[in-house]
Amino acid sequence: MNPAIEYHQWKEEYKSTLETFYNKNVLMLFSGGKDSSLAMDLILRAKKEFGFDFSAHAGAYPVHRYPDTEKKRIESYWDRRGIEVQWHDLGKTDDDIKDEINPCLKCQKLRKQMLKAILGDMVDDWGSLVLVTGYSLWDIVSYSIEHILDDFFSNSVDPGNNKRFMETAQRFYPLLKMKEGYTVFRPLIKHNSNTIQKMITQAGIPTLSIPCKFKEFRPKIILERYYQKIGIHFDYDKVFNFARRSLGLPGITSYTSIDREEYLLNLF
Repeated sequence: MNPAIEYHQWKEEYKSTLETFYNKNVLMLFSGGKDSSLAMDLILRAKKEFGFDFSAHAGAYPVHRYPDTEKKRIESYWDRRGIEVQWHDLGKTDDDIKDEINPCLKCQKLRKQMLKAILGDMVDDWGSLVLVTGYSLWDIVSYSIEHILDDFFSNSVDPGNNKRFMETAQRFYPLLKMKEGYTVFRPLIKHNSNTIQKMITQAGIPTLSIPCKFKEFRPKIILERYYQKIGIHFDYDKVFNFARRSLGLPGITSYTSIDREEYLLNLF
């Protein structure tokens, strides 16, 4: 069974979190993809009901995915719904990553650097900051498989694997309340990607139409095609409990106690 994402049920689940947003600096980290687009739809609806405001920020990188026509098509939809998408230029071209062994890793590093710079310019009170980001249940399933293959079944020893799992494992948690007072909220982490896509299509919400030319370097993209093809659906609680019991999922305090600079630049 793959139930639809009903706003009423979603807001009831996160009611205690949403009620704290009225006096917060809520930043929606938007990409134009299906996950962040549905997340923004839900946050926008919650904004009206719970009386908070938020801003939407998008890093327009890799550049080939974000021509002006694409940005205008997407931003015009959100403009009509009363939210301005603020596009941020990384000051880089795709040439900066195309010759990397894994362009995605370099791309992620650049985007984290950009986020750190944006937050440094925009945030005065870190205790009031809420970062909303779009990750799905399929993402954390793929991270689990990636961890099993790299760290349990592989006969190669790569110290970077542990760092990679430390980075991806924190996304299993829908809500992180960090020691400096800021909050990280992942409103779709309990939902399957095919359900998210269905909701996006039904609602007529536009998403990026230009695929990333580097997507084959991302294991989760390859695995998602498999989930889609066989029509499999996952249960968040089962995935979370398996990761905690069998994969050594770090406890939530392993993340909430991390210094801001370290977390935002190397883990987030």
